Amino acid sequence: MRRSRITAYVTSLLLATVAALTGATSAQASQLAAPTGYVALGDSYSSGVGSGSYIGSSGDCKRSTKAYPYLWAAAHSPSSFNFTACSGARTGDVLANQLTPLGSSTGLVSISVGGNDAGFADVMSTCVLQSDSSCVSRINTARAYVDSTLPGLLDKVYNAISSRAPAAHVVVLGYPRFYKLGQTCLGLSEAKRSAINGAADYLNSALAKRAADHGFTFGDVKPAFTGHELCSGSSWLHSLNLLNIGESYHPTAAGQSGGYLPVFTSAA
Repeated sequence: MRRSRITAYVTSLLLATVAALTGATSAQASQLAAPTGYVALGDSYSSGVGSGSYIGSSGDCKRSTKAYPYLWAAAHSPSSFNFTACSGARTGDVLANQLTPLGSSTGLVSISVGGNDAGFADVMSTCVLQSDSSCVSRINTARAYVDSTLPGLLDKVYNAISSRAPAAHVVVLGYPRFYKLGQTCLGLSEAKRSAINGAADYLNSALAKRAADHGFTFGDVKPAFTGHELCSGSSWLHSLNLLNIGESYHPTAAGQSGGYLPVFTSAA
């Protein structure tokens, strides 16, 4: 009788131990099951303007199946993929229109934004249509905006991303230099081309700093585009296109697949 009680006690103890271990293992497995959804935010450099093959339902946002977010998702099959980047987007547009898909299941976020806030389109039109001094003056105004106003706007976007998707790894993508210097090239003067490149570097430095301060990863695409700038003879960027102004100075499909995609893949 005593032996039966001891046997029953040992058996129940073993069962309890197994149950506890099984429960712990299940809990650990649940904790280790990291969120794997991917959300692609940002402006035209992320939506894929200039690369063609636009998704009809994206309308004026011009999201492309040849844009780096779409290409990455096709190659890596995340548990979910939400592509909300939109042509012309500024920081306020991201906050108002693009963040809905973010949540606890989001494991990866990509974003490029800030160029439109800093007046990208106006800088380029000024430099194309006006004098060297007017171009440099407009760029200096943009630089002052990047110093005084853009950091606070980026903070609002980055804070909102972290709040909505606390487990996400966030990759902030920068912008390429537009021109290869020291080449005979029709169009803008060397002074304008140099000033535009310097403005891109200045903006990228600001983006990289804000990204680092928020614990995000910055994806610098300048090295990937080196040798493929305008005036290089093998450009991954559209030059001024009077028949399609919106695609001017945006990456081609090759710029998305050969420039942005490998940088994002390495940083993701």
